[in-house]
This record gives sequence, structure tokens and C-alpha cells, in this order.
Amino acid sequence: MKISVAGTGYVGLVTGVCLAEHGHTVTCVDIDERKVALMESGVSPIYEPGLEELMKKNKDRLHFTTNYQQAYRDADVIFIGVGTPEKKDGSANLTSVYQVAEQIAESVENDCVVVIKSTVPIGTNDKIESFIEASLQRDVNVYVASNPEFLSQGSAVKDTLNASRIVIGVENEAAGDVLQTVYKDFKAPIVVTNRKSAEMIKYASNDFLALKISFINEIANLCEIIGADIEDVAKGMGFDKRIGDQFLKAGIGYGGSCFPKDTKALHWLANFHDYELKTVKAAIDVNENQKLKLLKKSRKYYDRLTGLNVAVLGLTFKPGTDDLREAPTLVNIPLMIEDGANVRAWDPVGMENFKKVHPEGVTYCSSIEEALQEADICFIFTEWEEIKATSLDKYRTLMRRPIVIDGRNCYRLADADKAGILYDSIGRETISQTETSFV
Repeated sequence: MKISVAGTGYVGLVTGVCLAEHGHTVTCVDIDERKVALMESGVSPIYEPGLEELMKKNKDRLHFTTNYQQAYRDADVIFIGVGTPEKKDGSANLTSVYQVAEQIAESVENDCVVVIKSTVPIGTNDKIESFIEASLQRDVNVYVASNPEFLSQGSAVKDTLNASRIVIGVENEAAGDVLQTVYKDFKAPIVVTNRKSAEMIKYASNDFLALKISFINEIANLCEIIGADIEDVAKGMGFDKRIGDQFLKAGIGYGGSCFPKDTKALHWLANFHDYELKTVKAAIDVNENQKLKLLKKSRKYYDRLTGLNVAVLGLTFKPGTDDLREAPTLVNIPLMIEDGANVRAWDPVGMENFKKVHPEGVTYCSSIEEALQEADICFIFTEWEEIKATSLDKYRTLMRRPIVIDGRNCYRLADADKAGILYDSIGRETISQTETSFV
């Protein structure tokens, strides 16, 4: 089929590339000419494993342009995959979605199906269809369908090509048939429902996973108080098929482009209708507090960080991506700098993006060893494999004071004990074979 995709962020670009992989002719639309030129040359503007390889493999079926009129004019299906960022009040900003809808209404010359892939509040598909119908420049039929994405940054290509499910929300049987054809070669269960239910499936799924993360972090915090081990607790819970072992890894909270804004958006929507989702509100509150867990732990060893060499390992919100959205480092590093710390940071892919936010006040290091050299304390914010593979002996030999505060539980307690460092992680015993305070 002839498909156009509006937006070339994580959702739009991955969707377009994966549809091309399944044989469709795809044109991706973006307003940034420099970005389009980059993608036309086969280079991905985002760091996502496997994406660039598929772009090059499918270059004959995959096109990029800023000319939306040409892209939308005779497309069979138009996917909308633009951003819906959070507003100050927690609601979703739909400006980009409406801009694309207006462009579609202006451009289409044939009947087509418009598919909203972006995460949008319940009822948005209905409003977009009415908006397009009222704005059409020609006598054509445009049907709007909801088809939410369920990809995770760092595994987005895999999540799309090997989807756990494909959700199709339609109010028109013909639109449903078109989407069934689009996805006929995808080996995944297909759920066909109405548009509002499809929109809710997306929010309910993301918010439930956020709930699991916040729950296990609360349990981890209690484990530290009473002397239990969160790793063993989570393992014991995970064998129960009703619970499962996914999203039970304790840490310093969730980040990224989905969970933070989707929890807030659903909470806002409920409040707008005079209803409070108490569990979702609790997840939001717990996550915000958890982001500062490591700095709070550091106060056990130093009253302040003034004049200290602070090593920061990992800047992105999770491994496998260069995305910094809602990353705990965005909150913690400014506080460290304000406290007078000499911050030395390392991340395998996220440093260039972090430099755009903090061009000054941070020394960016080319290796873990460089960041650790003469450090008085080390904070681990992202569980990169390179960090996990680093010998704990290096912390002892390179740091001036081997105090390691790990927000992702990258190391075994037995190994930390053997290495003779002070190792303070999440929901587990603190290993202390050195001085406990350097005030």
C-alpha cells in the first residue's frame, strides 16, 4: 500500500521504517529540511538499535520529504506520529496533531484512512475526524482510526516488528479492513474495537506499567528500612504468573517520553471529568520522590557536595537510547552543581544531548575510568552494560574515596563486599568496608 507518515520521531520514524520492511511504499514527512536530508542519506536522527540498518535495507521503498501536499495527496493511509508533549497542567498538547490534520484536509485528493498513532486523550480521534471533515478542500471520504503504539525506546524496532498486539480502533468497517491489510504480514494478535477503547488501551497499559514500577520502588524503600532484599522479593513475586517478572526492577523511577506524560495526562483527564484516579496519582508522586533517592542517600556520607569530585555514570533515562526526557539526571545534576560539586559525567550515547541542556558546569568524560579518577563519590543513574562490566576494583583503585551510590542495582552485593568499597544501592543492604562519613 502507499503510506505516508507524519512525524519522524521515535513513533513516526520507527513506524514508517517497519512498514517499509513489510513491503509497503512509505513516505515520511517532517518540517526540518536538515533532518530530512540526513534521513534521505540513510542516517537516523535518533539513536535506536537496528533502525539505521533497516532504513538502508529498505531505501527503495522508503522516502523522506518536507512536501506534505505531495506526500498526502494520493496516499491510501496516512499515519500521524507527531509528539503530544505535556502541558504545564499535565494535559496533552495536541497542537502538532491538529496541524497535521489541517494539512491532510488541505491536501488529500482520494479517499483515505488517517491513523492516529500518537498517544492522545480519549475522544481525540472523534474530534480529529470532525475537524478534517469540516476542513476538507475536495469531495473525498476520510476515515480516522486509532492505532496506538506500544514500543519502548531502546527496543522500538523489535517491539514494532514483533508486537505483543496490534490495537485498531475504528467506527467504520471499511477503515478496519484497510488497517487489517496494512498489518496482514505482522505476526501479532489484532484487537479491533471502537476508537475510545483503543485510546484508553494505550493509556491504561502505560499507566499500569508505571504503577508496577512505583509499587516496587515503594517496596524497595521499605526493604531498606526493615532489612529485606528487594532483589529476592521481586524474584519471589515474579514467579506468580498473575504478577509476572517484568517492570519489577527497583530503581530511581521511570522516565522517557511515555510514562511521565501519560500518567499525568490520564490523571488530568479524570480530574477534568470530576473523577480522581488515586492509584495513578500515587504513582506520579512516588516517581517524583524516587528521582532524588540518590542525593538523599549521599547525605549519609557528606553534609554537602561543595568542592567534591562527583562521578556520574549514565545520563539517559534508560540504556539503549540517547533520550533524556524525564531522566533523573536532569533533576539531580543541577542540584549537584548548585551545591558546589565538580561533576564529571560519562554516558556512551547521551552526552551530546546533555551538553545541549548543560553546556557548562559538567566535565564530560570519554570513559568510565576518566569519570572515576580521584572522585569522592560516584552516582550510577543508568544501567548501561559498560557500567555492569566495569570491575568494582576500579572504583576502589581510581576513586579518592570509594563511595558508590547505585540507583539501578548494577552489581551483586557479594561482589561489592569483596571489592571493599562502600556500596549503597536500592532496597538492599549497604555494603560498608570503609569510613561511613566524610563530613
